[in-house]
Amino acid sequence: MMSLFKKREFNLFVFILFIIFGISLRTPSFLKLSNLVDILNDTAILSMVAIGQLMIIVTGGIDLSVGSSVALSGMSVALLNQYHPEIPIFMIILISITIGLLLGSINGLLVSRAKIPPIITTLGTMSIYRGLVFVLCKGSWVSAHEMTEAFRGFPRRSFLGISSLIYISILIVILFLIFLNLTRTGREIYGVGGNKIASQYVGINFKKINYLVFALCGGITGLAGFLWVARYAAAQSETAIGFELQTIAACVIGGVSIMGGSGTIIGVMLGAFFIGIVYNALTMINVSPFWQMAIQGFIILFAIIINTVMDKRNQQLMLRRRSFNE
Repeated sequence: MMSLFKKREFNLFVFILFIIFGISLRTPSFLKLSNLVDILNDTAILSMVAIGQLMIIVTGGIDLSVGSSVALSGMSVALLNQYHPEIPIFMIILISITIGLLLGSINGLLVSRAKIPPIITTLGTMSIYRGLVFVLCKGSWVSAHEMTEAFRGFPRRSFLGISSLIYISILIVILFLIFLNLTRTGREIYGVGGNKIASQYVGINFKKINYLVFALCGGITGLAGFLWVARYAAAQSETAIGFELQTIAACVIGGVSIMGGSGTIIGVMLGAFFIGIVYNALTMINVSPFWQMAIQGFIILFAIIINTVMDKRNQQLMLRRRSFNE
């Protein structure tokens, strides 16, 4: 029980419960099942892309291009669906994932082969990918009436009252939980971030891991691009602007070390859910839109500070125990 209390994920979970309790006192309808499902729908795409961001941050990198990748893959398949409505929806999804995989692979090759720092690489590709969105759409939108019903309706299909968007998010979480925790490559990802020099001595292919995490993140952003434009029934050049910052925030709030080497998918899910709760709550209590962004930033910053303080305290306790044992 004591070890549970020291986990950052547990601390964040308790903090989320505290936030929910406080909001429910102000707005009892916040606890309605339909509203909680809405929050899960709102955070499903963020959760998926944040997992990709997690893998990159764990290796000591960062991806600033995820928002642009979501926009470019989403715009590409939206235009494809507009001009070729006969293409089956499963082919549209595969094409979107392939586009994202290609974009992520470009980042991975630049980082692993050209040895360009991830922040510089993705800062550049962020602008390139966003520019390509404008080139594709020529400043126009792909609106709902230009999409097929199968395209628009895919994320909204429900089973037992839960949308396919949430089921897809759960599937991604399960797959990457298995991958990161139960496979050799998954453990190598953590090994590279924990100690790059030591990982090379034990035979971990540093270049392969760097390429792999960016490619996998790209594949996830490709899927997210389709789900984004289908769910909102609109593809535009401003799609997912600033989304990369939300994915980073979900990771950091969830306890992922920005220096690499540590972080869990469960923590990232809690971080994404926390952001979704904040966004939803501020709307429900009728906070002015002009204040919402500032308040959201303050709450997220406060959560990060709390997590950081708890992490430092746990590190100090571990150091004291080591010195005592010695």
